[in-house]
Amino acid sequence: MRTVVPEGIDLLDLDRFRDLEHHEMFKRLRQEAPVAWQEHNLPRAAGFWNIVSHKDLITVNRDTGLYSSEIGGISILTPEEYETSSGTDPRGLMMLYMDPPKHTRYRRLVNKGFTPRMVGLIEQYLEHRAVLIVDNIIERGSCDFVEDLASELPLQAIAEIMGVPQEDRKLLFDWSNRMIGIDDPEYAGEDGAAASGELFMYVNELGKQRLTDPRDDIVTKLLNAELEGEKLSELEFDMFMMLLTVAGNETTRNTTSWGMWALMQNPDQYQLLRNDIDGKLDNAIEEILRWATPVYHFRRTATADTEIGGQQIAEGDKVVMWHISADRDEAVFDDPFTFDIERPNAPEHIAFGGGGQHFCLGANLARMELKLIFREILERIPDMQLAGDVQMLRSNFIGGVKHMPVTYSTGARRNPAPLAAV
Repeated sequence: MRTVVPEGIDLLDLDRFRDLEHHEMFKRLRQEAPVAWQEHNLPRAAGFWNIVSHKDLITVNRDTGLYSSEIGGISILTPEEYETSSGTDPRGLMMLYMDPPKHTRYRRLVNKGFTPRMVGLIEQYLEHRAVLIVDNIIERGSCDFVEDLASELPLQAIAEIMGVPQEDRKLLFDWSNRMIGIDDPEYAGEDGAAASGELFMYVNELGKQRLTDPRDDIVTKLLNAELEGEKLSELEFDMFMMLLTVAGNETTRNTTSWGMWALMQNPDQYQLLRNDIDGKLDNAIEEILRWATPVYHFRRTATADTEIGGQQIAEGDKVVMWHISADRDEAVFDDPFTFDIERPNAPEHIAFGGGGQHFCLGANLARMELKLIFREILERIPDMQLAGDVQMLRSNFIGGVKHMPVTYSTGARRNPAPLAAV
C-alpha cells in the first residue's frame, strides 16, 4: 500500500508557500513520510510522488534513464492536464525538458558560453556594473531591494550574454515575471503564453539582426550551431532563448534577495561577513544558495517500475523532487534552519540541482554574480534594514521575492570611469 502525505499537508496549496509555511510541511514529510503520494486537486490530473530527502533527490536527479524529464515534462502538471493552454509544449524542444542523448547534444551547444573562461571574460564588465547598481541607490537611503538591486545584475549579465541591448533588459524582466507569476494576484490577468509569444517575436528579430551582423554572443552561436548536420529550427532557437531569459534572471535575483533578507535577520552574520569579506564570502554564498534554493521543485516521470524509500513506483508515475526540502535535510545539515555563513558543508546544497546531466549550466555565472553584488553591498552599506513587509510570490515552483523595502545609511557614489573598449 502506498504511503500518502499526512493529514494537514498539501503541497498544491500555493498560499502556504507564499506565507512560508512550506518548511514545516517538508519537515514533517522528512520525519514521517519521506516518499509519499499526493492526489491532485484537478479532476483530470494524476497524483504524484514527493521526494523530500537529500539522498533520494540526488538518486532520482542523476538517473535520467529511469526518471525522464521529457515524457511528462518538469512541472507537476503535464501539458495535457492544464485547464487552459500554457502555450507551446516544450517537451523535446527545451533542454530542461529533454533526456540524453538529445539533452547532451543540446547542452554542448551552449556550454561554451558558460565555461569558467567565458564567465571570467565578462567578470570585469559585471564588476563595473555592480558598482553602478549600488551607485544608483546609495544616495537615496531607501529602495525596493528586489527591483533596484537584486534584479539588476542578473538582468544585465544575461542581456550581455544574449546580445540584448541593455536598454531592453526590463523587457526580459517583465516577460519573465509574467511567465513565472501566473498564479500570483499581482500578475492576475497576465497571460504567460502571450508573454512567451512577445519574447519569441523579440528574439526572432534579434536573430535576423545577427544573421547580417554576427557578434560574439550566444545568439550568433546558436544560429550557427548544427546538431547532426542540421541547424536549429526557429522554435528550438526560441526555446533556448526563453530558457536563458527565465533561468538567467529569476534564480539569481531571488537568491540575492533571500540572501540579503537572511543577513538582515541575522545581524551577527552580517557583521561577521563584513569584517572578513575576503575570507568568508565564498562560503557565505554557498550558504545563501542553500538557504534560498530558488527553484523549489522539478518533476520527473518513471520510465519503468521501480522503488524509492520502500515505496513501489509504477512506470508512468510522476516523481516530484523538492529541492527546497532537501536543502533543509537534518540528515545532511546540522541545525538546517539556522543561517550560518561558516557552515562547513554548505557547498553540499543542491540549489543547482543534484548533479548529473541536469546540473545548472549557469552555476559559474550565478556564483560570480552573487559574489560581485554582495561584495559591493557589504563594502558600502553596513546597516541595511527591512523597512516593511517582504512580499513573496504565490508559487510552489519558484521561491520568488517580489518586493523587499529596505533602508540604510546614505553614502557617496563611486562614479567609476567607463570601461576601456576591448
